[in-house]
Amino acid sequence: MNEKEIGEIRRRVRRDRSNMTAIYGCYVNAQKEILSEFKQSTGMMPENEAEKYFAVMKRTLSGGIGKNLLDITFRTEQVTNSPEHKLLMGLRSSGLKDEQLRRQLYEKIIQSVNFQDSYLILIGCDSYDVPFKSKDDETQADASGEVYTYLLCAVCPVKLTKSVLHYDGEQKVFHDGGAANVVCAPEMGFLFPAFDSRATNIYNALFYTRSPKESHQALIEALFNVQPPKPAAEQKKSFEALLTTALDEECSLEVVQTVHDQLRQCIDLHKESKVADPLLISKEQVKTALSTCGVSESHIAKFSVEFDQVFGFEAELHPKNIINNKQFQINTPDVSIKVNPERSDLIETRVIGGVKYLMVCADENVEVNGVNIHIGDGELVTA
Repeated sequence: MNEKEIGEIRRRVRRDRSNMTAIYGCYVNAQKEILSEFKQSTGMMPENEAEKYFAVMKRTLSGGIGKNLLDITFRTEQVTNSPEHKLLMGLRSSGLKDEQLRRQLYEKIIQSVNFQDSYLILIGCDSYDVPFKSKDDETQADASGEVYTYLLCAVCPVKLTKSVLHYDGEQKVFHDGGAANVVCAPEMGFLFPAFDSRATNIYNALFYTRSPKESHQALIEALFNVQPPKPAAEQKKSFEALLTTALDEECSLEVVQTVHDQLRQCIDLHKESKVADPLLISKEQVKTALSTCGVSESHIAKFSVEFDQVFGFEAELHPKNIINNKQFQINTPDVSIKVNPERSDLIETRVIGGVKYLMVCADENVEVNGVNIHIGDGELVTA
């Protein structure tokens, strides 16, 4: 799914737009015991309460693609005949009315997640008459050739708040309001099936994780029986380690600058082009960047082999997962330098008198602890 398709479904997750007539819930404690199961009619809820339920559900369609929103792809044989796909399709076709199937889903989630506190599982089912869109992106609401029926699930921690004073309007004094169990933003969730090319795709799902550091492997395997992608934060660390080990002594400042600059430019061009599909970077594109800055064929070949071992054969990566396109940072044990990514050319390395230095161009204003300092004209030092 791309950003436009996710946004289109996300805008539906409101009581006045959705056909989600009920939200089902399962409240679980830290010992994996079900405390309660319930069905809440969205039409019978007070408006402010309904807004809060839908706001929680909507959060599972937020964040960055590849970071918080992970594409899940089923194998063909799973779609044909597998218990995990059959369960999801059964829940969808019954509109969540099958109590036995709901309990199976709850049990899969309960056995796969671990919270220190209690948590809430929420799930709803919506049917969307997808309006036709012309080539100029104009929507024709009265022309629909597709009904997209989907499940949306959120798993939310429930935290016990601290006891605080609150104002009693009748007595005009403050009293202890006591502690309360509060539903927090979802830690994880999913959308099934995917909404690809603005149509139903039962071969894919969209998984949500609040933290890019966590892919919740156990839950993905339990729900979908597929190998989850590496968390975004882990992808970045793996890519950095890959450059270090594969290039060895050829991993210079210039090489890292070149790779960073070319990936950053790809991100900027993709944004300017307003292409809906997510930007993905292949191994070959990184190899081209390495070649342009003089890395030897032997080290490029080593990078190629290790890339496949770390990320998988023919893997494509979201560039924002492997570089920080907003910042270029250099660290030593005692010094950290942050540079505008568009001006990484201000940094260079030198060896002077046998000592290795990082050189920073300082022709413009220089501040130290907020104080403008003057750098005097000194004698030119050469290597």
